Amino acid sequence: MSNLQEASLSGQVQVRRQISFNRPNQDTLVVRLSGGWAIGQGLPPVSEVQKQLVSHPRARRLVFDATELSGWDSGLLAFLLRVIEQCSNAQIEVEQGGLPEGVKRLLQLATAVPEKKDTRRDQRRETLVPRVGSVVIEVWHHAADMVRFVGEASMAFVKLLGAKARFRRRDLALIIQECGVQALPIVSLISFLVGLILAFVGAIQLERFGAQIYVADLVGIAMAREMGAMMTAIIMAGRTGAAFAAQLGTMTVNEEIDALRTLGFPPMEFLVLPRLIALALMMPLLCLFADLVGMIGGALVGVGMLDLSLTQYLNETQGAVGFADFSVGLTKSVVFGVIVAFSGCFRGMQCGRSSAAVGTAATSAVVTAIVLIIVTDAIFAVVTNVIGV
Repeated sequence: MSNLQEASLSGQVQVRRQISFNRPNQDTLVVRLSGGWAIGQGLPPVSEVQKQLVSHPRARRLVFDATELSGWDSGLLAFLLRVIEQCSNAQIEVEQGGLPEGVKRLLQLATAVPEKKDTRRDQRRETLVPRVGSVVIEVWHHAADMVRFVGEASMAFVKLLGAKARFRRRDLALIIQECGVQALPIVSLISFLVGLILAFVGAIQLERFGAQIYVADLVGIAMAREMGAMMTAIIMAGRTGAAFAAQLGTMTVNEEIDALRTLGFPPMEFLVLPRLIALALMMPLLCLFADLVGMIGGALVGVGMLDLSLTQYLNETQGAVGFADFSVGLTKSVVFGVIVAFSGCFRGMQCGRSSAAVGTAATSAVVTAIVLIIVTDAIFAVVTNVIGV
């Protein structure tokens, strides 16, 4: 048996701490702890335990005996953790049965590491059927959540019609300003460039037949029926839909939405409904403005490159574009506005509880909105063709 004794004097008080070692057999090393163990008294060197292990290389098990331990704090835990780490490196089993219950619980917490997901991979390669099944299940869950969200939004809209929906009118006015006036610069720029591009493409082909005047028809009809509503919707999906998802996602992370539910305010009415109303109201106005700016861009090409007079261009546009064309575009814009607001709010409310989830929600909102916009526009194209509009 070998002993290591340490003492520290403060005035007339002497505190003793003792580590002793015993070997009941060649495979086992018993470490006896006695006295008071505290950080203020200084930690004993772990090298003493290491020396015992080196001097007896056959030891494969280390046991603690703390029956004579009078007091301890985190200093003892630090000492034990270093001993356990050394034994782990030497592939020596450590038994903690002789330690106090409090020490064992704290050691268990200190050494417990949660298993990370996706760190263990199946040795066998995943086949096609499980992959398809996982994707189908995930899509099914997302579809169910989306249907539930649409139902809750519809109920909130019904309450709005009955003047029972609870939201702040000031918030609605602020969102209308953000979705309307503040979006005009980017909508103007993109619409002007789109009209310019359409006129360039049309001019190259129509000049071969001496039909430059029909550039006005091409730009006017394309902007009124398709490009005005679609480009405005895509711009708003990247600008406003992502902002909605980030706002609601941040509120989800900060548990503000849970607080609203606790206080009795339905998040669907208080947060989602104003955003749906704002975009549904502003999108037709933005679409009409985009149509006008796009036609101006086409007129710039027609007058500047094709030697058309401004009067000729305007008369041709007026004769080609009718009320039905504007009606189709404005109807699309309302639907697209609802889609953009729905996608942003849905992904924001579906957001996880981490900062990374907020970015994922914003990205997913933009992707979802653009996909739904394209699909909806295709449906409009088929329907308008069938009914002859």
